[in-house]
Amino acid sequence: MAQQNIIIYKTRDGKASVALYARDGEVWSTQKQLAELFATSRENITMHIDNILNEKELDENSVCKDFLLTAADGKTYSVMHYTLPMILAIGFRVRGVRGTQFRQWANRHLREYMVKGFVMDDERLKNPDGRPDYFDEMLARIRDIRASEKRFYQKVRDLFTLSSDYDPSDKATQMFFAEVQNKLLFAVTGQTAAEIVTARADADKENMGLLTWKGAIVRKQDIIVAKNYLNADEIDTLNRLVVIFLETAELRAKNRVDTTMDFWRENVDRIIENNDFTLLKHKGSVDKKRMEALVRKEYETC
Repeated sequence: MAQQNIIIYKTRDGKASVALYARDGEVWSTQKQLAELFATSRENITMHIDNILNEKELDENSVCKDFLLTAADGKTYSVMHYTLPMILAIGFRVRGVRGTQFRQWANRHLREYMVKGFVMDDERLKNPDGRPDYFDEMLARIRDIRASEKRFYQKVRDLFTLSSDYDPSDKATQMFFAEVQNKLLFAVTGQTAAEIVTARADADKENMGLLTWKGAIVRKQDIIVAKNYLNADEIDTLNRLVVIFLETAELRAKNRVDTTMDFWRENVDRIIENNDFTLLKHKGSVDKKRMEALVRKEYETC
């Protein structure tokens, strides 16, 4: 299972830290983790699971599922996992303080995670207490999410509709997203999106030079995305510029200030120049069509 899909539950007494896996819109746990969670033996957990299923309290097909896990020896094994209804049912049967505490925690946090996609410990973030603080990491992840292509395009499109001269059929309006994206990429790398892909795509390099992509392997749709070739420092700078642009735009929208499409263009330019980056003033040496042809030819030689 992917690392980003792990939720860590720490028992209130501090004696156990249990990993719960979020997948398929549910939370899952192994028998070993359940034994640790409820401070009991695996044999006891097995007995309760058998009783719950035999008594038809829960349907086995709905609450039990095999997932592949990589063990300490590097090998992958199929391990039975149990979903939240089973975890809670076991907690009621085991009884004791640990079970009660987990049910209270689950009702507060896990359901919020499943509905919203995130859980935040507001008080801990507002008032750090000396424990390891991941606030900066959280901000970086939020920046990365806001700067993701789909999120950024959606937000920019929503903001554009507030412009007094917005025309969805206007070709210039349709091209503006690509224009903004190119200016931000050029500010960070000194190259347009097409130039980045053309310069960095290399069939002789591992993963063709890509540093990020969707899925387990690099596919054709991944190789034409400029952001996939950026290193961590470039991604961080790009994300920060995107956030500045969005925050400025959202504040203007919040204050109901009349805004035109020209304002958005000038705003991007100001943000780039005011932060001492070089402003893109040309279309680049490689167009998108040529870039796609070159990089797909490179891909076919892999």
